[in-house]
Amino acid sequence: MKTRSPSEPHRERSRSLPDSPIRPRQALRSVSLALALLLVWTGSYVYLPSSDRVSVQVGEPSPRNIMAPRRLVYVSEIKTEEARSAAAALVGDIYTGPNLAIADEQLTRLQDTLARLEVLRNDGLVDASADRLAQARGVADLGLDDPQWTSLLEADADSWQAIGAEALRVLDLVMHDDIREGQAAAKAQQAYRLVRRDLSATERDLVIRIATAFVVPNNFLDIEQTAMSRQNARRLVEPVQWTIRAGESVVREGEIVSPLALEKLGVLGLLEEPPRWDDLIGALVLTTCLVVAVAVYVYRAQPVLLLRPRRQLLLALTLMVAGATARMSIPGHVLLPYLFPAASFCMLVAVLLNLELAVFTAAILSVLVGLNASGSMELVAYVLVGGVIGALAISQIDQLSAFVRAAAYVALSNAGIVLAFQMSNHMHDALGLVQLLTAALSNGVLSASLAFVAFLVIGRLFGITTFVQLMELARPTHPLFRQLLLEAPGTYHHSIVVSNMAERAAQAIGADPLLVRVGSYYHDIGKIRRPYFFAENQNDGDNPHDKLDPKTSAEIIIAHTTDGLALARKHRLPDRVCDFITEHHGTTLASYFYHQATRQTDGDAVDVTCYRYPGPRPQSKETAIVMLADSIEAAVRAKRPTSQEDTAAVAHKVIGERLSSGQLDEADITMRDLDQIRQAFLGILRGVFHPRIDYPETASLSEATAAVLSQTPATPSDPGVITP
Repeated sequence: MKTRSPSEPHRERSRSLPDSPIRPRQALRSVSLALALLLVWTGSYVYLPSSDRVSVQVGEPSPRNIMAPRRLVYVSEIKTEEARSAAAALVGDIYTGPNLAIADEQLTRLQDTLARLEVLRNDGLVDASADRLAQARGVADLGLDDPQWTSLLEADADSWQAIGAEALRVLDLVMHDDIREGQAAAKAQQAYRLVRRDLSATERDLVIRIATAFVVPNNFLDIEQTAMSRQNARRLVEPVQWTIRAGESVVREGEIVSPLALEKLGVLGLLEEPPRWDDLIGALVLTTCLVVAVAVYVYRAQPVLLLRPRRQLLLALTLMVAGATARMSIPGHVLLPYLFPAASFCMLVAVLLNLELAVFTAAILSVLVGLNASGSMELVAYVLVGGVIGALAISQIDQLSAFVRAAAYVALSNAGIVLAFQMSNHMHDALGLVQLLTAALSNGVLSASLAFVAFLVIGRLFGITTFVQLMELARPTHPLFRQLLLEAPGTYHHSIVVSNMAERAAQAIGADPLLVRVGSYYHDIGKIRRPYFFAENQNDGDNPHDKLDPKTSAEIIIAHTTDGLALARKHRLPDRVCDFITEHHGTTLASYFYHQATRQTDGDAVDVTCYRYPGPRPQSKETAIVMLADSIEAAVRAKRPTSQEDTAAVAHKVIGERLSSGQLDEADITMRDLDQIRQAFLGILRGVFHPRIDYPETASLSEATAAVLSQTPATPSDPGVITP
């Protein structure tokens, strides 16, 4: 069993290094996100909006109409480059010219091929035509079919000499022509016009096919010479002067900014100036320190996050958006910084990741806000306190009204910070104070509203199971849960009992009761596929396993986990709920059918893997609780203990078996937790499986009534008395 600190189902909570080593790919992903965060923060800081200048990009719409304030003649790099590109485009491709060495090489190859075919023609040892054709094809691939090969090999001496000489002559003529890449096939067609007319049709066809088989390109593109010529053409182009007239529309509002328009804005001085080097270095140093702080904190205090790429991305995007938003809304404003919803980012991290990380996020955001507010301690405290209060108020969310409560707490903390600093600065401007307090109170509502909207959307997007999803799944009207009731009522009742046991145990050890309840509802959902193969659904005493061999029965029983996972995926159940389906049996053995198979084989070895669940073993407290509740409930239902001591003994035995078999080794659970779980289970089991009085079947109604009346004194004032 693991002894690391507890982990909450919806929010990562870990103070020790993860058991799984951080792989190179995970480390690379983490470093990439850190670099992206660094770039976004640095870039947002050096972005200095200006009212008299404009920031536009090529391909983006212009935010407003921009007119030229004066006439200006300048050398246009855009137009000069266009002219140079046009001049370079006029220079065609330069080729090396026909390479006669290639022609000689191809003629030599053809001569060699004809010589080898001559030897084959005169070889008297090869009598079979099939052998002769096979050897001929091995000499060269001339594109001849079987009749053509036969005509060539069986031609008389004069015809053979004529074909060979003419093929060499035609190839020589064709290869001395200009043949570029991709033109070989077209040039080969010219061979038809070059063959002598006094040859027979068969001989002409053979000459053409033999000669064209050796036609290859002999003229190639000279890339270096072509590039040099085009570069020379570009140098000859004079710089182009461009005139901007006063009052000319450089770019209109909504118009896509072209490279020429951007150039005009630049020469007219209407573009935002680039940041100074000292501003850039200062921003880079500060943001680097913050990113390093985030990285070290995550590595030391939140290492599980390094193994969860989507949650890493969520944290990185939250910090990126917060930093960029702070830069755009704080500098140069008076009231807007007090409306900056820093608390919403902290609340979102608290509700989707964990509280500790949310508090750290509040500290980081307070530094960023202070940087953008020229070191204002008031805004630093404003963001820090509001963010921490919001995270604390929302961290234990169990219903949507928690967002309303968080809004009130953040608003009050914001107002308190504003009052404290304004009073300490001896600022008694009533109107200004009212405006600041209004902004502070509005910030609480705005932060909670944004966090609420993001909570509903981002949880599903990043695969984080939220209590809203669990509440939807906990409804008995959910289609999949209702299907379990209708098609497997015994399994439904079993799931209800298991959920009660597991929920009580989860409350006892600090696990998530809602997640455990929902996981219990759906852990056996796969039994819907074959409900009659499971004992709790067999009401008529007919057991279909009596007609099957043990291996088939085991496969059917074990398959309810994979069938359940398929149904869960089909109905889009969250991953955390799907974990209960696959982990509630871990890698345990279907022992009944395994022992049955062992008895039937008379001592022969039985493949135990065929009778073992695929797992994995429980990976969290919640799935471990459901495994124990499921096993203990089934054992108690099967053994029907007659006393509380017997029930406790069954629970103790099942827990011991799961513990000794290693099924709980990968769960976040301790021996103390197991003892509390057992006690919680017994509290539920005593109420569900308590002994009942076995009334005699022969007792008549009158005798039973008399027995009751004899034990209960009747008085006239007792409304429950039945008088004869």
